[in-house]
Amino acid sequence: MKRRKANNSINLGRNTRYILRLGRVNQMEIGKLPNDVLNSLILGKLQNRRSEVLLRPSIGEDCSAVDFGREICIISTDPITGTENQIGTIGVNVALNDLASSGAEPVGITVTLLIPPDASMSDVENVINQLVSEASKLNVDIIGGHTEVTDAVSRFVLSITAIGKTINKNVVTTSGAKPGDDLILTKYAGLEGTSILAYDYEEELAEKFGKELVDNAKRLINNISVIKEGIISAKFGAHAMHDVTEGGVLGAVWEMCHASCCGAVIFKDSIPVLRETKLICDYFNIDPLRLISSGCMLIACEDGEQMVRELSENGIKAGIIGKITADKSILLSTNTENINISPPKSDELYKVSKSK
Repeated sequence: MKRRKANNSINLGRNTRYILRLGRVNQMEIGKLPNDVLNSLILGKLQNRRSEVLLRPSIGEDCSAVDFGREICIISTDPITGTENQIGTIGVNVALNDLASSGAEPVGITVTLLIPPDASMSDVENVINQLVSEASKLNVDIIGGHTEVTDAVSRFVLSITAIGKTINKNVVTTSGAKPGDDLILTKYAGLEGTSILAYDYEEELAEKFGKELVDNAKRLINNISVIKEGIISAKFGAHAMHDVTEGGVLGAVWEMCHASCCGAVIFKDSIPVLRETKLICDYFNIDPLRLISSGCMLIACEDGEQMVRELSENGIKAGIIGKITADKSILLSTNTENINISPPKSDELYKVSKSK
């Protein structure tokens, strides 16, 4: 980026203003880069040289796919930055969920752990124990990584790269949705965000709602894997899948539609939200449909009713929440109106952090 004179400004995106001073971008919102900025500053600069790379970076796509001849290798990387609690458990699941959205079987992970100087040995051991326990539970190996104490961070920062393989060389993408497809959501909106908030504001929420509700919310962390539904849905013939992370259910819908060059109508009353999530989101004045939601898989397929039965028979709660359309409008339908679903912005989780 070229240096600019002080006080010069450039508008990047409809709703976000960035002030460029001495080549640096200031006043950025916490969370993922807005999609228009991601395209202009990063994705538009990437060069495609290798024919073995089958699936390349684009908005909404969670993984890359590399053809090694007899097998296709699926790879994804994700950091955990939104919480200090249970980052090992969350990190393993978030990384592996990306593989699941491609229908891949996870094999291993590599872990980078940046440790603040004031952390104790027991703090480090706690994170490692979480990583080892969750990897074991999900039948993957920790195959490498890096650990470092650095004053570049003020709290633990964890980044995990997940590696998996396809079944019969079948890769499901986010961009495969077709007009007429049913849209299915597994589990409940806001699962991960509800659990994070219950851990981070445990005392405050317990005083407001009682210990039992907060404990129930914390236990939602045990339901944030989508590996099972990813493999089942890929075998059943899903056209597209996207695990629901930052930006929540509505953000995932927008990303799938954008990647697939389609639209959608989503029926708000069909999106399941737990009581714990509703109460906690109301308390913090945030939208559960825009809250980080690992544990939910968004699936596009031709026969949604049969897919729901298939998932239910395997113990996975699922329901049809909408329909993919040829019209590129992405709408949230309520009893009284249709509302345009906007591109995902900073996750609702970060609004809580700002207000506290």
